[in-house]
Amino acid sequence: MRGPTVLLTCLINSWTAFTVVQAHIGTAPGKTPEVQTLPSLREQARLLDRWTEERKALIPGLLRKYGVDAWLMSQREYAEDTVFWALKEATQFSARRRTTHLFLADPVGGAPSSYSWVENTKAVWTELRQILATQQPRSIALNTHSEIAFSGGLHAGELDAVIIGVGDEWKNRFVLEPMLGVELVATMVKSRLPWYQKLMETSWAIIEEAFVSVIVLSIDGLKKGEYDRATRDIEWWMREKIQFLNYTTWFQPSVFILTGKGFPAADDPSVSMDDPRAPDRPVEYGDLIHTDFGVSALGLNTDTQHIGYVLYPGETEADVPKGMIEGLKKVNRLQDIVKSNMKIGMTGNEILKASREQMRSEGIQGKIYCHATGEWGHSAGTVIGMTNLQDEVPVLGDLPLLKNTYYSIELFAEHFVPERNRTIVFPQEEDVYWDEATNSWEWVYGRQEELLLIRTPAIDREEAPTEL
Repeated sequence: MRGPTVLLTCLINSWTAFTVVQAHIGTAPGKTPEVQTLPSLREQARLLDRWTEERKALIPGLLRKYGVDAWLMSQREYAEDTVFWALKEATQFSARRRTTHLFLADPVGGAPSSYSWVENTKAVWTELRQILATQQPRSIALNTHSEIAFSGGLHAGELDAVIIGVGDEWKNRFVLEPMLGVELVATMVKSRLPWYQKLMETSWAIIEEAFVSVIVLSIDGLKKGEYDRATRDIEWWMREKIQFLNYTTWFQPSVFILTGKGFPAADDPSVSMDDPRAPDRPVEYGDLIHTDFGVSALGLNTDTQHIGYVLYPGETEADVPKGMIEGLKKVNRLQDIVKSNMKIGMTGNEILKASREQMRSEGIQGKIYCHATGEWGHSAGTVIGMTNLQDEVPVLGDLPLLKNTYYSIELFAEHFVPERNRTIVFPQEEDVYWDEATNSWEWVYGRQEELLLIRTPAIDREEAPTEL
């Protein structure tokens, strides 16, 4: 049996003549997603460095906003501060030696507002003390928060080195201001949006191709033993597709069967949409298929969850169980509720409370677990619920919602589907961005409003190729 990469590639090539399949493309009105080609690596580096410089220019204003005079970051190679990745040049793959940054809110005497050192001697501390003596900052922020990753990236050993390096005079001026790291990483400069939209379109396109090509093959595929016809094959096909396109990802794609016998009931407290794995079994006619998928490129990360329905041979859109269509509409309504409650300046916990009160008033059962995305998959910013924390999220949920960032509206609604005589969870996840023109959150690419229909003509197994 051939390796999985060759096998899955051959599956697509070998079955072209057999898979006269048509998905219901355009699961968002007017959208037909296509894979977007990335520019050359050199051009990508130019884009990344331009975005980084735009963001660095915001730092003095951030310091003034939060009443801090200076911001000091220091790290060693392979022990980087989390914020380092938002400040580095595109061709840097790690910090070098000791890499130290100092930012000033209001430098005096015509001095620059930022300094950087790449050094492996004590010279960095000598020069740093000289600058501090001239600038006399009353407060120097360090990233030492115990709960917020984007504000707590200063390693313990490096903190000791900083304290010794600057001396007692400046040690007493160290402060913790967590919003500096959070807001710097969270802020998405405007010129990033067109490429983020392209990444999102690519993610949609790969999902639809996987559902069309690979799920069909998993149902009607090759002779027993030549293809195990399971959800894991679809997941790995998606990984290989990403790699082929020179994209990458920040998490392993998941594909699972919402209507599978082994999937927990919606009211089961063990259900976790962070890893809702159903048994690895063949996809069957009448299955409701779900994927959680994201692509990464250009320092950006997407996060998307879509649902597809596998038609029986000869079925049309009119044959889709009405309960499944209603389930998708219900989760779309829950998306609207959360998006409408995402008011700038409110905390994630306040948004969660308002959203859950509204969903209860409308008779919707489900869970909300939204997060910032973009620079990281789970990026800097407030958290609006977690799967196991539906009343409030300590610390992260108390952060304010910021403008000019991207968010994944991630959640699920429960719906009783009479045609299956059971309650099914309907997960959805789409990314939004803050639009200054409309003063509101807008979908980055769109959102799924119709089930992705997978048409599966019956295929005689004896006609399947025995050699791949």
